[in-house]
Amino acid sequence: MSKLLLFNKPFHVLSQFTDSEARKTLSEFIQVKGVYPAGRLDYDSEGLLLLTDDGQLQALISNPKYKLNKTYWAQVEGTATEAQCLELIEGVSLKDGPASAVSCRLMDPPNLWPRVPPIRERQSVADSWIELTINEGRNRQVRRMTAAVGLPTLRLVRAAIGDWKVTDISPGEFLVETVATPAVKKPVSKRPTSKRAGNKKPLVKRRR
Repeated sequence: MSKLLLFNKPFHVLSQFTDSEARKTLSEFIQVKGVYPAGRLDYDSEGLLLLTDDGQLQALISNPKYKLNKTYWAQVEGTATEAQCLELIEGVSLKDGPASAVSCRLMDPPNLWPRVPPIRERQSVADSWIELTINEGRNRQVRRMTAAVGLPTLRLVRAAIGDWKVTDISPGEFLVETVATPAVKKPVSKRPTSKRAGNKKPLVKRRR
């Protein structure tokens, strides 16, 4: 059996245990021995980060070849439209190649913890929220994708990785699960489900 930690990473915390620049790291929140991050979450992003003591499970979660879905809630500048969601699904061009979302939908503001410090708000500029699922993990990918369709990201929260969710975990806190050690033989793909209540706007799916 493997140990898995579901950590709600706060804003401006590194996804590592040490830092030469004296920034906040995981060591300020997690004193569990022998666990390591399975993947990473940007310094200025918040939400779910998984840590484990099992190398195979770490690979399953973090290696892009296994196509594990990761769902983000993005507060963006401007009023997002379904057409922009469809554009994200069909694919946008980034400097390191094309990128596309598995799914995208408009959403009401989620019931989240306050960000510290809060985002900079401009009364003259509207903002909105979208839920975006990807199965890659390129550097700052979600922020670059939303910017490519004219929606700069103001706040980014990772809500789910596969079937694991950040729901009911406070910032800086973690839950511990014991899971079966996976047999990593071939790529897998899981579509996460969200428990978030609110506006049931339609999920935009990839055109076939």
